[in-house]
Amino acid sequence: MDRPELLMCWWGPEGVACPAAEIDLRVGGSYRIANRFPDGNLIWITGVFEEIEAPHRLVYTWKLESQSGPAERVMVSFIVQGALTEVVVTHERIPNEALRTSHERGWAGCLDSLVTYIEQS
Repeated sequence: MDRPELLMCWWGPEGVACPAAEIDLRVGGSYRIANRFPDGNLIWITGVFEEIEAPHRLVYTWKLESQSGPAERVMVSFIVQGALTEVVVTHERIPNEALRTSHERGWAGCLDSLVTYIEQS
């Protein structure tokens, strides 16, 4: 792609920007994605790609760079439905209900931003 910075312009729920992303998209490759919140706070999400079944499925670990403990896991499935594609995100190994709720809001906002990006393209 000629403009890789456009790949992440939809990332994040409303008000959250992605000013940087480092992605080695291969099994065993790692990623590091920055999230900047409206208050200026910057966090980094990191992980390793466990499965890549292009164009159907992506599985990777998920962890805030600043936190210790085991990584969570995200599975993204792309299901073709005629001219459309359904995107299903399954986020597991979340250690508590409050974090699960936060992730749910984050993913919903992220997917809403992706829809908006596609509709405007």
